[in-house]
Amino acid sequence: MPHADAFAVRTGIQLYAGAEMGRPEIDVVRVYRPEAEVKAADSLRTFSHAPVTMGHPAEMVTADNWKALAVGEVSTEAAWLDGKIKLPLILKDADSIAAVENGTRELSAGYTCQIEFVDGMTEDGQPYDAIQKNIRANHLAIVPRGRAGSEFRIGDGAGFWGASPVHDATKEVNVTLRKIMVDGLSVETTDAGAQAIEKLTGIIAAKDAAIATADAAHQTAIAAKDADLAKAVAAKDAAEAKVLDASAIDKLVADRAELIGKAKAIAPEVVTTGVADADIRKAVVVAKLGDATADKPAAYIDARFDILAEDAKPTDPVRETIKDGLKVVANDAWTAAAASSGVKFKEA
Repeated sequence: MPHADAFAVRTGIQLYAGAEMGRPEIDVVRVYRPEAEVKAADSLRTFSHAPVTMGHPAEMVTADNWKALAVGEVSTEAAWLDGKIKLPLILKDADSIAAVENGTRELSAGYTCQIEFVDGMTEDGQPYDAIQKNIRANHLAIVPRGRAGSEFRIGDGAGFWGASPVHDATKEVNVTLRKIMVDGLSVETTDAGAQAIEKLTGIIAAKDAAIATADAAHQTAIAAKDADLAKAVAAKDAAEAKVLDASAIDKLVADRAELIGKAKAIAPEVVTTGVADADIRKAVVVAKLGDATADKPAAYIDARFDILAEDAKPTDPVRETIKDGLKVVANDAWTAAAASSGVKFKEA
């Protein structure tokens, strides 16, 4: 049975249609296979004795269907050489052998892996959109045309297939997608993508909460300062209200003196000492117009007081005393004392 050693897997960038990667909104996804992932022992081990198929089957090769799908196998362990995986394979199906001899000889590994969508740049400066991790082989397919081109194939020759330094062919990727809710929207992504989204969502939520807490504390501080300022202004206004300047005091004294003068001119018997202005006006009106006016409203009392004041003139005790001239009245004791001292009194 024919056998061959062929390179089938490599590191580096490989192009996939977005629909193949579960991202139909993207035309082409540049997938990076880091060397550490491709040559990982757990990954290489899965290629050993992997079934060889003609073309990629519609389903993964399992214990239930391998007899119907397998035409050969990877005979021994995979080898790592110059950044590529070299696979020794053997074909056991006559039709498949004939197909290879007739030119269908490119290789394409079918496998599962974890796809992590993340933008980056390889060491040699190639940009990528996603990274493959945890590569696990399922089968090795012989195809008419592989993704990497005709260079990656079983070597030429009739009856003997020698080793040919071929490169990686098309790989079949099975990606498990799940739906998560992001800001009320249903998003379909891989497990890795879901974990990244959930982590970022948690970080954003934590930052929003911290901002809200800081804003609340800031508003509380502002409110406290506003309250302190309001108290200070109120205290200042209250203090100013208690302080009268000199002109205001003079006016109060003048107004009070004028009121008392009018009250005495209208009703001299009314007591004004220690009595409020409104009570003085009321006492004057009642004294002049009778007790019937005692229950009248303040506006009525003020108006009647002003009318009474117009008809009366304020009395000035000094003026009243001297308006007719000064008179000296001497009694007998004063006359005798004056006579003895030589002072004479003259009656005005």
